[in-house]
Amino acid sequence: MKTISFKTLGCRLNLYETDALASKFREKGFVTDGDFENSNAEIFVINTCTITNQSDKKSREYINRAIRKGSLVIVTGCMAEQYAQKYFSDKTNVIVVDNKHKNRIFDIVEAHLSGEFSDVEKFDGDVFGFEAAKETFHTRSIVKIQDGCNNFCSYCIVPYVRGRAVSRPAEDILNNIKTELEYGFKEIVLTGVNISKYNFNGIGFEDLIKQILEIDKDFRLRIASIEPDDFSDGFIELFKNQKLTPHIHLCLQSGSNDVLKRMHRHYTKEEFLEIVEKFRKIIPDFNFTTDIIVGLPGETDEDFADTLEVAKKIGFGHVHAFKYSRRSGTKADAMAGQIDEKIKNKRSKILRDLSEELSEKYLLSMVGKTQTLLTETIENDGFIYGYGENYVRIKMKMSDGVTSNEFYPVKIVKLENDVLVGERI
Repeated sequence: MKTISFKTLGCRLNLYETDALASKFREKGFVTDGDFENSNAEIFVINTCTITNQSDKKSREYINRAIRKGSLVIVTGCMAEQYAQKYFSDKTNVIVVDNKHKNRIFDIVEAHLSGEFSDVEKFDGDVFGFEAAKETFHTRSIVKIQDGCNNFCSYCIVPYVRGRAVSRPAEDILNNIKTELEYGFKEIVLTGVNISKYNFNGIGFEDLIKQILEIDKDFRLRIASIEPDDFSDGFIELFKNQKLTPHIHLCLQSGSNDVLKRMHRHYTKEEFLEIVEKFRKIIPDFNFTTDIIVGLPGETDEDFADTLEVAKKIGFGHVHAFKYSRRSGTKADAMAGQIDEKIKNKRSKILRDLSEELSEKYLLSMVGKTQTLLTETIENDGFIYGYGENYVRIKMKMSDGVTSNEFYPVKIVKLENDVLVGERI
């Protein structure tokens, strides 16, 4: 049996696709080696990201590391769309696979090993052509519902490497979820590039969520990263259903209206705050996490101060801080007023420090409340770890009969090193 090792960088969409690919290889008799750093696998698959310069750098590092091992290296993902042909096309042990053909990586590898491989383009690609993953690298099952984006934010390369927005047939999504639940998964995470724009044959995102919630199984549904579009009151009301977790990664990007306009975002900070307020009227401790970009060309100290003020007002459970990274071909790349790297570093540090403060404050607010812990890993310290419905990390003392991938109601008693301690109810 041949051994294959995967490395995934970037978003949950990449994680979903890697899970599906790894499951396919296992099904066909391959051994998957999860220790990429020390692996001597015959085949390496690097699912890359190109959202920032740092993402490109990390992707190249992992690719070069795999190349030096002398194994067959499959380079795929968004960095492959941008640069992989430029950097690696002369390497005899490297095959570059674009996002459209990512679902055919097993067939491409099989053809290469049998000496029949000629060109990736001879395979029919499909961005939704992934089978349900029976075994994944996570307790939660990620399900792809959409791909591509039509927004063309001024800083973002994603529409150029993922293409225009397309939605997966609702029936396929529902069947995928039902299969994952039959496999034993208890939490489903919906992912895509811009999932709020999901629409297939008149079925919109809200209608899709309703249909998923009607599946007669014991599970919970989590919405991953989503844009702050016009959420209807009906959509917000859906969160009264206990299957739908009270957590959304809602992308703010900036708290300055001037910066949001230059970013080509389609909302104001006031509209973003209104969305948050509507959710928290229904669920006061609703957990919002977010992405924020600092250092977009022209961002002033006042703009950055506005961002900090909005973040404090909302009380995010976590802020993923990005330094603006120039992406060739985007509108922001040609903007005047590019920010010095030292200023971006300073603002990023301030934002990360604020994120830690806000995260601790939110976690402390959970003490005394109850959460349903979905157990994941058993550690040597005698505790089992996992996440509650509010996407807070929890540990619970191990005891007889407790297993991973099960729901346990717990009362949160304290916070220890960024992890909530829960006592089983």
